Amino acid sequence: MSTQRYSVTPHAIETLLTWVKSGEIAIPEIQRPFVWDATKVRNLLDSLYQGYPVGYLIAWRNPTVKLKDGTASAGKRILIDGQQRVTALMASLLGVEVLTDEYETVRIRIAFNPQEETFEVANPAIRKSAAWISDVAEVFNSATSMFSLVSSYCAANPGCSQDAVFKILERLRGIVYNHVGIIELAGDLDIETVTEIFIRVNSAGAALSQADFAMSKIAVNETYGGNLLRKAIDYFCHLAVAPGFLNKIQKGDKAFVESEFFPKMQWMSDVNDDIYDPTYTDMLRVAFTSEFGRGKLQDLVALLSGRNFETKEYEEVIAENSFLRLKSGILAFMNKTHFDRITMILRSAGFVTSNLVFSQNAVNFAYILYLRGRAEKIGADDLERLVRRWYVMSLLRGRYSGSPESQFDFDIRQISSQGLVAYVESVLANELPDSFWTGMLPQFMATSSIKSPYFLCYQAAQVKLGDRGFLSRDITAADLLLNRADVHHVYPRKHLKDLNHASSSYNQIANYVIAQSEINIAIGAKSPETYFTELQGQINGGDKKYGGIVNRDELVKNLRMNCIPESMLDGEVKGYEAFLEDRRKLMALKIKTWFEALG
Repeated sequence: MSTQRYSVTPHAIETLLTWVKSGEIAIPEIQRPFVWDATKVRNLLDSLYQGYPVGYLIAWRNPTVKLKDGTASAGKRILIDGQQRVTALMASLLGVEVLTDEYETVRIRIAFNPQEETFEVANPAIRKSAAWISDVAEVFNSATSMFSLVSSYCAANPGCSQDAVFKILERLRGIVYNHVGIIELAGDLDIETVTEIFIRVNSAGAALSQADFAMSKIAVNETYGGNLLRKAIDYFCHLAVAPGFLNKIQKGDKAFVESEFFPKMQWMSDVNDDIYDPTYTDMLRVAFTSEFGRGKLQDLVALLSGRNFETKEYEEVIAENSFLRLKSGILAFMNKTHFDRITMILRSAGFVTSNLVFSQNAVNFAYILYLRGRAEKIGADDLERLVRRWYVMSLLRGRYSGSPESQFDFDIRQISSQGLVAYVESVLANELPDSFWTGMLPQFMATSSIKSPYFLCYQAAQVKLGDRGFLSRDITAADLLLNRADVHHVYPRKHLKDLNHASSSYNQIANYVIAQSEINIAIGAKSPETYFTELQGQINGGDKKYGGIVNRDELVKNLRMNCIPESMLDGEVKGYEAFLEDRRKLMALKIKTWFEALG
């Protein structure tokens, strides 16, 4: 018995393009930016002209859906690999306009030189040259008279043989009869299997995420407004990164401007905050998980297809309801009040710059918590407190590191069954007991990664607690971080390198402090013994070499703020490893103090 879950059939390019135009094959990416540059399009046409293979396309047929009247409707094929190639053919041969990564509508014109039988990207020089047909789409246009085209070309290029040019152009037109293999996957395959097939067949081994499948399902559905919803997701994410893009939407997509989505995202054009710049994957995760109470995007794909999880059948009414709910989740995500609030919550915890924001998935779930809390009508102050503390816990415990799907799914289901407040409080207590702060966290901080969540949380703690920069009298850690502060080595790097320490040793996060550049420069490569002795002199009436602190009590307070053992001021400078061990404990206790202040 055969276990083959696919079929491979060669089809003429002409047939393929006809299917795309009729909607028999849906290309999810056709309304998204075309990422190939024009030279790739040129190379594709040249390969076809030379008779070279251009790879397989992979199509996945949507499952058969039960309609409201009880009849069945076979789903469209969705092209999941080969979208760029097919879009390139549509653009170059049929003159279809494509969207650039700036969302500008353009025509890609590939020129052909019949005398040399070469292709080139059209440019002003080529367009002026009689030797080139500046746009091959003219050759493939059914309204073009080949006799007139050849006659005109030869008239402009004396010495050309009309018969030879005619044969060459006929050969060019013949590339639409070249065959390309379509691998059609069975409609009942699950997403994991389809993904595995894609990776194995695709020579580049490119990742194909479940978010990509979900976006494909959304894009090809016009019945329930999926194509417009997809644009809303794309445009919002683009605006988050480039607010000025609003003008291009207004000029280039009048239909979208008149939709219900555009007024709800216009506010993004006035935002220059990069604390949270979501991708379409982030948007889908938050909207789906908060709205549906599920964390796995494969479930979203199934629901958008109309899957009834109990009967295992596909029903149109479920697909319709799923699109409505997803739309509701997307609108909640892009709501100005909601979006402003989640970024304010992060900032209020001390994460005042994007450089301090670690783990997009942790931010995503914090946003999910916020939206669920709103739905449960939890008071604003209580909700903000819960979201802040959950976000910090998820960073310190790496709750959403790696693949977050299973953890998202587990957490949201527990929230649905236990209630948000009860579940959050129980998890916080279990994940962050007293032993975490004194035992586990100092050990976790034995790292040289400056982007580790522990050092980022430490910096956020300094911001929230109003700490001054290392040896600064007036300048706060927040001021420094907002103005690109120096990360200074307490035991200077050159000093430790001269003692044969490796970078993994001298770059330990427990050796880092946030400092003004002038203080960092003044210390230079001096040993702690040297510059702490000079600090003693400074607070006893000597020269001010390091900042403006001249009072012992003030200096001790500053050292405590920066988790530096104050005994160093009295000449008790331990060995480097002992210093790191002591400082990790002090930094961990500061993070604990901060975490408690968040509640």
